Amino acid sequence: MLAAATSRPQIDPVTRGLVFGLIGVIIFGGSLPATRAAVLALDPWFVSAARAVGAACLGILWLVVEHAPLPSRGQAWRLCLVGLCVVIGFPVLTGIALRHVPASHGLLFAGLFPLATCLVGALIGTVRPRWPFWFWAALGSCSVAAYAIYQGGGAFGAADLLMVGSVVATGIGYALGARLSQTMKPAVVISWALVITLPLTLPALAVTWPDLSMPVPASAWIGLLYVTFFSMFIGFLFWYRGLVLGGTARVSQIQLFQPFIGLGLAAAFLGEQVGWGLIAGSVMVTISVAKARRYA
Repeated sequence: MLAAATSRPQIDPVTRGLVFGLIGVIIFGGSLPATRAAVLALDPWFVSAARAVGAACLGILWLVVEHAPLPSRGQAWRLCLVGLCVVIGFPVLTGIALRHVPASHGLLFAGLFPLATCLVGALIGTVRPRWPFWFWAALGSCSVAAYAIYQGGGAFGAADLLMVGSVVATGIGYALGARLSQTMKPAVVISWALVITLPLTLPALAVTWPDLSMPVPASAWIGLLYVTFFSMFIGFLFWYRGLVLGGTARVSQIQLFQPFIGLGLAAAFLGEQVGWGLIAGSVMVTISVAKARRYA
């Protein structure tokens, strides 16, 4: 009786997954503003390599502490793809793009992450949402894309193409990572992805090492530290766990909030302008997320 009286109410896995996913999205929301702060003073190739190598050090420690076994051959090739997409592809593409456009512009493309993730998830058989889900997901993503083009004065330049590439890379990496997380711990997935890419990222770090005799503002180093430890490792612990518990289709829709979280951070820490269009876009995205969840 005492055990029954003192037992805590159980939170269902879907709710837990949404909470984990939201924490991950909040962490990822700071990624582009932090990247923008870093690449304004540092070479984007160096920033991309440094964040990958630094996070890989955390990954190695995690694998040792967890006594994680070596991945199987089937898991290894998927981990290689995850690494190429989220450890190398996304940081390089966004780093170069954000050298030329503000974080507020690049962040709007993050609204396309959910659609990309679910598209890849459907292709590999991890999600089978009903058709209304696709309508609402597409509407939310198109709303974000339209706002991005509006913010750019109707232009769609080279930096925008780089951001589209980052969307594709993220969708593949997230979906494959979620599938791997069904048989491996999420922390082990991102840790192995970071370690497997070290043969590429470590030489890149050595080649792009900056001249430290030149002054670099503290904001650039803070941005680099953030993307290294939070964006490249800690955020993935929450994100992949959320995808497993709540389902890829449901949890991925929380990503629609990511550009607006990031825009708030960009305004607060980088001084970028946020107008009424952002508020209207936030309302549209919120409606799309709520509707899409019903059919995931």
